[in-house]
Amino acid sequence: MLAVSAEIIDGKAIAAKVRAEVARDVEAFSERTGRTPGLATILVGDDPASAIYVANKRKAAGEVGITSFHHQLPADATTEQVEALIDQLNHDDDVSGILCQLPVPDHLDGVHLTGLIDARKDVDGLTPLSAGQLALGREGLRPCTPEGCMRLLAEAGVQLTGAHAVVIGRSNLFGKPMAQLLLGANATVTIAHSRTADLPAVCREADVLVAAVGRDRMVKADWVKPGATVIDVGINRGEDGLHGDVDFDAVKDVAAAITPVPGGVGPMTIAMLLRNTLHAAELVAREGAPA
Repeated sequence: MLAVSAEIIDGKAIAAKVRAEVARDVEAFSERTGRTPGLATILVGDDPASAIYVANKRKAAGEVGITSFHHQLPADATTEQVEALIDQLNHDDDVSGILCQLPVPDHLDGVHLTGLIDARKDVDGLTPLSAGQLALGREGLRPCTPEGCMRLLAEAGVQLTGAHAVVIGRSNLFGKPMAQLLLGANATVTIAHSRTADLPAVCREADVLVAAVGRDRMVKADWVKPGATVIDVGINRGEDGLHGDVDFDAVKDVAAAITPVPGGVGPMTIAMLLRNTLHAAELVAREGAPA
């Protein structure tokens, strides 16, 4: 069998395109409404990685014309203090989107806290109401990384209608919403996981294979159908650098298209967060502020 030279799906370039679109649309929104979209970030504690993530999100927001409102709480902040801040931001007309950076300190319940965010300001797409709207196919804010994967597939010209998509991973943060988005695009979807019987055989059935399990280069070349599109969501740090969940060097000779790590899915997450913040501002402009 002749090796296939896979198209490398350039997430950095596509993310830059999304950011340019958002910057253009933010300017148009502000001219039309007289308001500027605002993103409120909440960081509880001083976890260095979380601080970097939030700083990157705030910087990206500023670059597209979105106002940033940052709220830093001490590591020993009580549940009541964080709840009060979220309630305040829910009712702040200057705040279009709210992001509570996870993980929070162990004495706090991140799922509970994110669930308090008004669904129209839920730019991470993680509240129960947002998940329900996605499951029902109703308008709402979608989780950023799965939505970013959908944009990558669209930019690569992948035909999803009638395709068999396999998602490896069943997390609430990615696997389940990714499957819902693919279903919404008329793909036939299989969710595979650690208890799936003969996982390699299941993966070989996929026209579109999405890997999100956090295991370094787990997906091998013989797991992939020749000509499939492979989306690698994993980021694993080893002694020789960053790698995904897919053995890129081997799989690129089998797949028709593949995302690299780094430079594939990763850049799309913040780009879609910015788009969600603008979408949230548009929802409120159309429907009115929360009561």
